[in-house]
Amino acid sequence: MTVEFPEPTVPAAGRAEVFLRYLDYFRESVVAKLSALPEAEVRRSTLPSGWTPLELAKHLRYVELRWIEWGFQGRDVGDPWGDRRADRWYVAPEESREQLLAALRAQGAHTRAVVTGTGLDVRGAPSERWAGAEPPPLERVLFHLLQEYARHLGHLDIVTELAGGPVGE
Repeated sequence: MTVEFPEPTVPAAGRAEVFLRYLDYFRESVVAKLSALPEAEVRRSTLPSGWTPLELAKHLRYVELRWIEWGFQGRDVGDPWGDRRADRWYVAPEESREQLLAALRAQGAHTRAVVTGTGLDVRGAPSERWAGAEPPPLERVLFHLLQEYARHLGHLDIVTELAGGPVGE
């Protein structure tokens, strides 16, 4: 699936739709970049920090899980830090690119359902996610998700270019 860049001149039904368009664009850009890389490159790190493109994809799925389900909705999600092992991102050898990208898209569909059914000014449910602080409104949670995606997509742009994959937006 290709998602067009959400140009600011394209009318939107409201702020929630603007957030969703950008999240969809960033998420699908991650999927496209990972899909274009050879299997060996999605499991290999070219950076001193050691993360791989597949680990980044899994991390982004868990970022949405932590902020929307565990945080905003206050749901029990089992292990909200399931993208980590020994304090770093982790993908098990049996986890496939297809599984991880499908999970990322499914998490995005959940986010879309929550956003379309909730006002942006609605505060999240009290949960461990907020460490005792007052839960933020959905709009603040979405803004945080956007910065996570934008930052990590920029990282992935560089790694993909180093691996000989597609460059640019």
